[in-house]
Amino acid sequence: MKTPPSAQLTRIYKSLLQHFGPQHWWPGETRFEIIVGAILTQNTNWENVTKAIRNLKGSGLLTPLAMRKVSRARLAQKIRPSGYYNIKARRLKHFVGFLFSQYQGSLRKMAGVPWETLRPKLLAVNGIGPETADSILLYAFGKPVFVVDAYTKRFLSRHKRLSSENDYHDIQAFFMRHLKRDTRLFNEYHALLVRLGKDYCRPVPRCILCPLRELSRRT
Repeated sequence: MKTPPSAQLTRIYKSLLQHFGPQHWWPGETRFEIIVGAILTQNTNWENVTKAIRNLKGSGLLTPLAMRKVSRARLAQKIRPSGYYNIKARRLKHFVGFLFSQYQGSLRKMAGVPWETLRPKLLAVNGIGPETADSILLYAFGKPVFVVDAYTKRFLSRHKRLSSENDYHDIQAFFMRHLKRDTRLFNEYHALLVRLGKDYCRPVPRCILCPLRELSRRT
């Protein structure tokens, strides 16, 4: 008898957690830092984001009000290590403008909005796509929304859980339909899949060393 998807996903999660341990993701001291990181990490690696955030902290710009007041040109220079800095400066400005126009600059007020209501509003902000919006919802606001990225898609395709033709929302629905709606679970699961993708499920995979190798054979 074929193992149900919910049981398969649970086994995968337990195997990854046992192998890697807790990932303590997303790194950030404040909600705003997490949001800024989610926007800056587009098309770059986390090491570059860390440098940009360090610049913002050192300049006193890592608050909504300070970022609202600073010129876009100066903001762009501070986030230069993250790449595409002019584009990302505009996106940060768009988000901060949204925060002040909709929630008087209060992340606490924003956090109190149900995720089903908040998600389409975030997606309407220029420069915020599904992955960024869901990262903000899950990691900054603790909403039970599963984040999908390139690592997730690659893993599911290679392990024949879903077709490579499935889009972002198909994959997200698969996880949210077959897992308990739990913020901590979604947080850790996504982080573990990212770790799997970086260490083993690379563009050129290291399947012989993969912690899911034996599990994949049994399901």
